[in-house]
Amino acid sequence: MSDLADLNGIQGSELSEDQIRGILAQIDLDLMNLVRDGKLAALKYRVGGAGGAETDRAANLRALLEARDYYQKLLNDRPAWVVSQGDVSGRRNSPRF
Repeated sequence: MSDLADLNGIQGSELSEDQIRGILAQIDLDLMNLVRDGKLAALKYRVGGAGGAETDRAANLRALLEARDYYQKLLNDRPAWVVSQGDVSGRRNSPRF
C-alpha cells in the first residue's frame, strides 16, 4: 500500500474501550520486552538510510511511558454510565399468597 499524500478524505471514530485496552496491553508488552534481560541500556542505535534516525532505548522507554499515560487518561476520561431501574407504579414488590 502506498503512502498517503495528505489527510483529505480520512475519517475515523473514537476508540472503543476494548481498543484502548488493547493498545495499553501492547504498550505494556513493549515495555516489558524493553526492560527485561538488560535490554534497557544506554546504547544508541541508528536506522540507516537518508531518513534514518538515531535514538536510545531510554528515549524509547520514555516515549512508551508517555504513550501509556495518554491512553490510560483516554480510558479514565470515558463517561461512566450507571443504570438503575425503579418502579414508579406505586406497587410494592410484596409476595402474593
